[in-house]
Amino acid sequence: MKKFDTIGIDCIAMNVNDIICIGATPISFVDYIAANKNDQRILKQIVSGLVKGAKKSSVPIVGGETAIMPDLISGSGFGFDLAGMVVGILSKKKMILGKSIKPNDVIIGIKSSGLHSNGYSLARKVLKKHSLKERLKGIGTLGNALLSPTEIYVKPVLETIEKCTIHGLAHITGGSFTKLLRLKQIGFHLDSLPRVPPLMQLIQDCGVKSDEMYKTFNMGIGFCIISPQNEVKKVRKIFKKHKMTTYEIGYIDKNKGVFIKSKKIA
Repeated sequence: MKKFDTIGIDCIAMNVNDIICIGATPISFVDYIAANKNDQRILKQIVSGLVKGAKKSSVPIVGGETAIMPDLISGSGFGFDLAGMVVGILSKKKMILGKSIKPNDVIIGIKSSGLHSNGYSLARKVLKKHSLKERLKGIGTLGNALLSPTEIYVKPVLETIEKCTIHGLAHITGGSFTKLLRLKQIGFHLDSLPRVPPLMQLIQDCGVKSDEMYKTFNMGIGFCIISPQNEVKKVRKIFKKHKMTTYEIGYIDKNKGVFIKSKKIA
């Protein structure tokens, strides 16, 4: 698509959305770009995305490096590798590690903005019959939809941690909902997921089985918060204030595993 102004947002998002899962506040970020040639126009686009992501997550970019290495980075056009690292801070006593999760807790899902930097190998494989420039109903231009930057959840999540009782936090990325088991070996029942987003429905219609979809893609949910039932309204109110859509997507019970509408997927 020759569009490089969103990849930096994804780089920031993948860092900060992960670190807030233990309750940490991101305080600094560094980046590294290795490329096969010094294309200032493209490099400026990449950096512009990093700046946008940093502003949205309120984290300063305190350092970075660019290396031009034509002998190591291949590619017929502009080939590059973008990496980032975030540092966060919190009190040991306030770490949220999932130990408090218990039966009858509610799983709140926060809407995703797209594929969120995951599942692209599978998406490329099955979408070959479509052109990136193709306009599709409910999706728009396919290439632009695939490049929708990852949502950044820092501000509402940190406010929720401050004002509500939270038992668990999960960034739904690679491995999708199977990642919930990293919090605690308990039962995660997802019986009220929102309607599958059109882009992910298209991928499924191209031949990916339902089980594989829920193990690979976020299916419209980019972040999960697990809280007691009496905290749900407060949590959802905070996200609404930040103009993010939430859903009560499930509950916790004693049966170990992740269940999608009663079917165990992990």
